Amino acid sequence: MPMTYNSFSEQERIPNEQPRQGHQFRLDHYAMLIFAAAVIIMGPALGMAYSELLPYATPGFVAFGAGSLLTGWLGDRWSRRHMMLLFFVGIGAAMISVGFVQTPVQLGAALLAIGMFASIYHPVGTAMIVSYAERLGREMGINGVWGNLGVASSALVTGVIGQYLGWRFAFIVPGIVTILIGIAFAVLVVHEDRKGSKQAAAQARVAKQDMWRVVLSLLIVVIAISTTFNAVTVALPKLFAERLADLTKSPAVLGVIAACVYVFGAMTQYTIGRLLDRYSLRAVALPLSFMLAPFLYLAASLNDVLLILVSIGIVMGAFGQVTVNDAMVGKYTSEEWRSRAYAVRYFIGFTAAGASVGLVAWLYEQGGFVTMLHAFAALCLLPIAAAIILPREIRTPHAA
Repeated sequence: MPMTYNSFSEQERIPNEQPRQGHQFRLDHYAMLIFAAAVIIMGPALGMAYSELLPYATPGFVAFGAGSLLTGWLGDRWSRRHMMLLFFVGIGAAMISVGFVQTPVQLGAALLAIGMFASIYHPVGTAMIVSYAERLGREMGINGVWGNLGVASSALVTGVIGQYLGWRFAFIVPGIVTILIGIAFAVLVVHEDRKGSKQAAAQARVAKQDMWRVVLSLLIVVIAISTTFNAVTVALPKLFAERLADLTKSPAVLGVIAACVYVFGAMTQYTIGRLLDRYSLRAVALPLSFMLAPFLYLAASLNDVLLILVSIGIVMGAFGQVTVNDAMVGKYTSEEWRSRAYAVRYFIGFTAAGASVGLVAWLYEQGGFVTMLHAFAALCLLPIAAAIILPREIRTPHAA
């Protein structure tokens, strides 16, 4: 399991050479989505309905985005290595605390703590990868693969642990493992020294008068895709539990099915990343933007195997768009502002995503998953407009 940025130690010893790339199994996504999988068995244990319990995750998802403003600033101004150490230890302790809650208020507070510590990874970890990327699209794609493995394994491991040990251990066990990873990180990774290092500059640009189109496009697609992405990852375990009842009712088997669906999203992110190294953002984003709306609309009325196939299309479209968004920020920002640029991107995205949890609960109460999926299908018409307004890209010598 790749877990450390060993490039830091290389950078200290050979400051003028470009460090090797490092990627992580994405514990932030894993931790944030344990609740989405565990809520199916938590409800009966706590005597609460799905729509009543789900909103307690909202503060955590809001903190996941809002916290990135502070963590991104600290990553640029203080230390990315120290911030990542805080990430491991803090998120591990927060996961363990969820396993000991006794009231819904305590649950909301513990999930809030997970969101706060999880907010470190995106602005800090992503900026670390982009700073040393020789091929930006490929590195964003690989990073997305590890993120998707975090999403997939969350559904899988939570389903298995929850079925055999109970929902509390679904939080406690990964929390202990995460703290142990943090200890290993502290031992193996030294503090980075950015002085004199060769770090990536912006890898492409657009005409100055067209920059507003980039900002507007990014704003539209981040809000739409982040909301939909989070809604899908939160709702998918419950959707499968309802619509795949003729195939299986085992939480462990449902976790395996969800994990397999997410693997297709990981493959898409890697493919999209490679395409972004060869073609402009607009050329990749435009055809990709047409995927989500029809698949979400179809999923509203499907069951069993057909639902699984359409769900694969949904995660491919959503996860592919995330890679495009991350690459857009990486291409157009300079090193000294990169953590803060990603912080703003994720603040907007995850704040919208946080609202999606309450929106999923409300739409589910109004008309079940039919109403919810139709609503998000309509929202996903916006990325089409966002891709259309992207301007022509001017490649820099570094990007070439």
